[in-house]
Amino acid sequence: MPQQLHWGILGTGRIAATFAEGLADSRTGELVAVGSRAKVSADTFGDEHGIPRRHESYESLLADDAVEAVYISTPHPMHAEWAIKAAEAGKHILCEKPLALNHAEAMAVVEAARANDVFLMEAFMYRCHPQTANLVELIREGAIGEVRVIQATFSFNAGENWESRTLKHELGGGGILDVGCYCTSMARLVAGAAVGKAFEEPAEVKGTARLGKTGVDEWAVASLRFPSGIVAELATGVRVDQENVVWVYGSKGRILVPWPWIPGREGQATKILVYREDTAEPEEIVIEPAGWLYGLEADTVARHIEDRQAAPPAMTWDDTLGNMKTLDAWRAQIGLVYDMEKPEAQTLPVHKRPLSVRSDHGMQYGQVAGVDKPVARLVMGVDNQPNMPHAAVMFDDYFGRGGNCFDTAHIYGGGLHERLLGHWLKNRGIRDQVVIIGKGVHTPFNSPEHLRPQLAESLERMQTDHVDIFMAHRDNPEVPVGEWAEAFNELLQTGWIRSYGGSNWALERVQALNEHAESKGLVGMAVVSNNFSLARMVDPVWSGCLAASDPESRTWLSRTQIPLFAWSSQARGFFTERARPDDTSDAELVRCWYSKDNFARQARAKQLAQKRGMLPINIALAYVLRQPFPTFALIGPRTLWETRVSMDALGVDLSPEEVRWLNLEA
Repeated sequence: MPQQLHWGILGTGRIAATFAEGLADSRTGELVAVGSRAKVSADTFGDEHGIPRRHESYESLLADDAVEAVYISTPHPMHAEWAIKAAEAGKHILCEKPLALNHAEAMAVVEAARANDVFLMEAFMYRCHPQTANLVELIREGAIGEVRVIQATFSFNAGENWESRTLKHELGGGGILDVGCYCTSMARLVAGAAVGKAFEEPAEVKGTARLGKTGVDEWAVASLRFPSGIVAELATGVRVDQENVVWVYGSKGRILVPWPWIPGREGQATKILVYREDTAEPEEIVIEPAGWLYGLEADTVARHIEDRQAAPPAMTWDDTLGNMKTLDAWRAQIGLVYDMEKPEAQTLPVHKRPLSVRSDHGMQYGQVAGVDKPVARLVMGVDNQPNMPHAAVMFDDYFGRGGNCFDTAHIYGGGLHERLLGHWLKNRGIRDQVVIIGKGVHTPFNSPEHLRPQLAESLERMQTDHVDIFMAHRDNPEVPVGEWAEAFNELLQTGWIRSYGGSNWALERVQALNEHAESKGLVGMAVVSNNFSLARMVDPVWSGCLAASDPESRTWLSRTQIPLFAWSSQARGFFTERARPDDTSDAELVRCWYSKDNFARQARAKQLAQKRGMLPINIALAYVLRQPFPTFALIGPRTLWETRVSMDALGVDLSPEEVRWLNLEA
């Protein structure tokens, strides 16, 4: 039998009442508590549903030892905050859809569940109903041949109640997040079933919508294209009634799901119609559920509580994250950004507490001449954050893990990434606690006269008066090293920079510049930032890139002890499952890293990783950090999972013999 669970409901709205009614019919759940923002509403809700424990705050509900699992039923913008706080309180979580306002917030929720070892599921109740499992099985067994087109619609007409949750901008209103999320989740589910997966991510999302007087999408449509060639047509809305059905068209027929989203709320039978090409009448498949819709959802939680996430077709963590990413893409297509997602509104982390460094962080630090703060040895790359919510979540997590060094450049994103970093630093009020690495004078502007104007623009973008380390992003061998040294020293005198170095500079040029600086009583380069990783860079990732992985460079670095800030320190995924000799699907990975000697290094990293009980990527990153000269590894995580995995390398202690063995030197 599934585990018996004592539930608390966080919120007292209409969906909370619906869940309470369904929970009463479950086999496993007992509703013991409710939490509201006011005692009167908690008491009223408790009286209506026979709930013994009533809490006048959400915090009080989460502190209740009698509650094992919570159902979060607040409006969308509050989901992430309270899901994280529930995880921190050790409560298992069923959170209404969408799990969060965007993919970035959803990542933070998933990481909180993982870190606190609690169950988490996004409450798409239709995914827990046997009708959905039947649909998946029909697709997998080829009931209509090869799936080609999916059509999914979910909409309703809320009228002109502009203060309602569904139409209010500050409550995350609009059709896409409220019910369009069902359509995207269904399309991804069916497309996945067609290719033997739990779900499939679209390769392309196109969308359009009507944005109404409150700024939210009143009705919207989207077209999805999947890697398999399947396309999906989605329609949603909160001010238009449509036929809320799902059609799946294949090479040998079609399937109709008449009631896809709320199948048999109170245990009624439902059906799926299969139209095969060789029959005149559809086959009617009747599904008799073993309980009420929301009770089945609660039982799904209990059945999988020890696994910490449900099994497909219920929403797994990865399924939720993929669905949120698709919703983000749909909203991006129509230009819908909620006010709380804009840079000026991102004043606190998702959990709504001031940012702080975790007491159990394992960050390691080094020193750089001219910088008056210790510098984190894992450096966050500020070059792939697409928007403020994503940047804030990634930066908050890194800072909380003890990270304090951010690497950016004038050229990145046409200035977008410097602006995102600047907004985050201002919003969090921590400029004096972090180290900023800035870069400028990239080709074709790589000459000393461009240093000052580009740096001035970068400082304005980042809303700061200085960067801690400034590097010439590229060298220009036609410019004498003395001119570079003098130009950088002028910047030092202005106070705009605290130290400087060269990115993608030949070490001979660095040596010459520093000798010139010493002879003139000037400050020389304090750092170098070239590629360095366990894998040899076979072909430059970008034009003008230089590596320092060869024996001569390592000897020079060991002799001079100049800190190396290694970019592509993890060889851009070469030490993950993405890189295999028989897999040439990633042309850039093949071009830059595929070689016989690199696969030999990869094999050794895998061998040592298996012995140590960790991932090969941890071994590869530890190789960079365990050199006989100061190293700082630049990492470019796009997800919180990637950041967390990178941090694991800090605890890997490699001996000098293991370092040489990994590099095929023993």
